[in-house]
Amino acid sequence: MPNNYKLFNLLLSTFQTDLSSINKYLFPWMFILKFYQLNKAIMKHWIAIYTKPRHEKTTAAALDEKGFETYLPIVRERRKWSDRKKWVDLPLFKSYMFVRCKPKNGLFVLQTPGVVKLIKFGGDIAIVHPETIKALRLMIEGGYNPTPIDFFIVGDKVEVQEGPMKGIEGEVVRVDKDDRLVVRVDAIQHSVSVQINRGFLKPIKSS
Repeated sequence: MPNNYKLFNLLLSTFQTDLSSINKYLFPWMFILKFYQLNKAIMKHWIAIYTKPRHEKTTAAALDEKGFETYLPIVRERRKWSDRKKWVDLPLFKSYMFVRCKPKNGLFVLQTPGVVKLIKFGGDIAIVHPETIKALRLMIEGGYNPTPIDFFIVGDKVEVQEGPMKGIEGEVVRVDKDDRLVVRVDAIQHSVSVQINRGFLKPIKSS
């Protein structure tokens, strides 16, 4: 029995020593994690919002009046009417714009006239990387004429709007790294996949 008691004390002492060592190295990382979480909550981040149709500019103005920093990417397009042509300024992304704020102030953004919702991923407000905003600014201010294309994910229902397969409906089953999509088109054959440029596709809104 005495030998077992000594062995137990030795094991307990070793465990306490190891636990102390673990805490010694773990504590700084726990502090960093807590600091990161606090920092994320109090720092200003770019977020994306969805506005009422054709209310992007008025919504941006209302947010500016509240003191928020906003970014509404605008591009110039030449529109043709029956009797004339005219250059007009249009949002790059219809009904979308960006606001820089603290995530905890999202409710104040949402209560702004014209704002429909804050874009979220997994229940959390989606944070837009500053480099993305910088790239958009440089692209537009640099004289480029960017054209937005639809963003597709696996499972999206789509319709081909250009090319020999125009009008065919299908489902996105893979997104390739070379900016092409593989679409299953059941109307041609059962579960047949074809490669097609995403620029030829448009999403089908669910009813």
